[in-house]
Amino acid sequence: MVITNLEVAWSLTFSPDGRLFVTERPGRVRIVQFGQLLAQPALVLADTASLGESGVLGLTLHPRFTENGLVYLVYTARRPDSSVVNRLMRFRELNNTLGEPRVLLDNIPAASTHDGSRVRFGPDGKLYMTMGDASRAASAQELGSLSGKIYRMNDDGTTPADNPFGSLLYSYGHRNPQGLDFHPVTGDLWESEHGNIGHDEINRIERGGNYGWPTIEGSQTRAGMVTPALFFEPSIPLSGASFYTGSAIPNFRNNFFVATLGSQHIQRVRLDPVDNRRIVANERLLAGRYGRLRDITTGPDGFLYFSTSNRDGRGTPATSDDRILRIVPAR
Repeated sequence: MVITNLEVAWSLTFSPDGRLFVTERPGRVRIVQFGQLLAQPALVLADTASLGESGVLGLTLHPRFTENGLVYLVYTARRPDSSVVNRLMRFRELNNTLGEPRVLLDNIPAASTHDGSRVRFGPDGKLYMTMGDASRAASAQELGSLSGKIYRMNDDGTTPADNPFGSLLYSYGHRNPQGLDFHPVTGDLWESEHGNIGHDEINRIERGGNYGWPTIEGSQTRAGMVTPALFFEPSIPLSGASFYTGSAIPNFRNNFFVATLGSQHIQRVRLDPVDNRRIVANERLLAGRYGRLRDITTGPDGFLYFSTSNRDGRGTPATSDDRILRIVPAR
């Protein structure tokens, strides 16, 4: 066990100096330094709408964070008229505090479910961001809507000239994409996504691809739509995901790990080392040991860190929940 008594630790991101940035869904960003959770939050967002699955969600750091201190955050905001929107913000970190707020993308449809909101920088230096269908399934197929999509943008929130649709959109037809990471060798983008009553998906994301929701799901096919690389029936709701990039656990190298919620385990997905686009095996780890799991990432020590999500209204919290724990090699 590493850190205890958090409240729905949604996103885990390590900085180059070894600090761990953590979002708490009710409205905070916390920092773990030298193995201790700092008492003072780095940020409190007073206008957070923490309803159902919404709140303070994805967080990532600029690739040149050591130089510029830039932090990117997605959260659900309550506007003065009580309506809610999802919003992408950029902050600058100084002395474990986030300041200089700047809105990069606003008025993204929000709901109490299906808000997506995972953010990652790619090897191309662009910022990628997921967004669910905000409980309006048809919007995932509408290129004029921001819902049910994966976005690609410059680090200032503007649209790259080489995006496939002349907008921020990179792929579409997504229901609720919750995990996002790039293969350490190929640079391919992989994603984990909540299905509809089963059919939870793992996808390799292609530029301009249509991933089918709500027209197809699971093993269904249709011309012009991409079927998942792997899907699960019955549901194992998939949340945060990342490739293992450390060396402390050699057998895990370049495997794709996904935290799961209702099924309460870590899903390990192994790709063919010769053909990194082909899944050769998958298995469950730590099933039923720690309850609902929300995010997972490789730490600077080479171990795997993951967070529980037992205080999200759907779990059974232990007295020390929510927690951040780590997987280390067997001795």
